[in-house]
Amino acid sequence: MDRGTVGSANRGRLQVEARTEGRSEVVTPVGELDHHTADLLREPLESAVEQGRVRLVVDCSRLEFCDSTGLNVLLGARLKAEAAGGGVHLAGMLPVVARVFGITGAEAVFTVHDSLEAALDT
Repeated sequence: MDRGTVGSANRGRLQVEARTEGRSEVVTPVGELDHHTADLLREPLESAVEQGRVRLVVDCSRLEFCDSTGLNVLLGARLKAEAAGGGVHLAGMLPVVARVFGITGAEAVFTVHDSLEAALDT
């Protein structure tokens, strides 16, 4: 398995790492995902789909906050990935982030896994 970091970005409150692992593109946002930082996550997700890596795994285990803009980034990535024959898997959500997905009903449209390992095993 390739565990090397392919890309990384930082805009203060959010860092995003992206790597290819097996048949998945693993994108790991670290920090706060909101209106000001959303493009840092949008760009690697869209880039992966454009390059044909359409099984996206978002490792949410270090995502501390997600507002509606962040949710929309993930929903947009889901639409693009599914249109290309793939999908978005969310892994290891902290309770504060899982609550946003539960309140909005967004958890019903994503494949959600307890851990990154579980997401990569499916």
